[in-house]
Amino acid sequence: MDGSVYLAYDYPVLGAFWTVMWIFLWVMWLFLLFRIIIDLFRDHEMNGWLKAAWLLFLLLIPFLGVLVYVIARGKNMGKREIKHAQEQQEAFNSYVRDAAGSSGKSTADELARLSELKAKGDLSEAEFQQAKQKLLA
Repeated sequence: MDGSVYLAYDYPVLGAFWTVMWIFLWVMWLFLLFRIIIDLFRDHEMNGWLKAAWLLFLLLIPFLGVLVYVIARGKNMGKREIKHAQEQQEAFNSYVRDAAGSSGKSTADELARLSELKAKGDLSEAEFQQAKQKLLA
């Protein structure tokens, strides 16, 4: 046999290195597999039958399936990820605006609107002061 086969086992540190490397590669492959499955179901342009076919291909022939998916659809994976992140940020911003009770207008805008209503005569001085205190509180 070749002397390099015994090299990894003659030196325990090198054997540990190879073990750690293979574990690392295995975890990275699993990470890529799950990222592809998430991307597969995130794509709203693909119909359900095609998603099922890709998933079956990924599960039955995993290494080849991952390689073919990355070659065929990998270019748009990043675009779909960015789009998903933007949608999440918009949903979060909308939630924060709703929770804060703000309709997107600043306090200055609201005070200007109250002043206009008072100038038109729609609000009395007491109503104006009350609404102003409520805004500034």
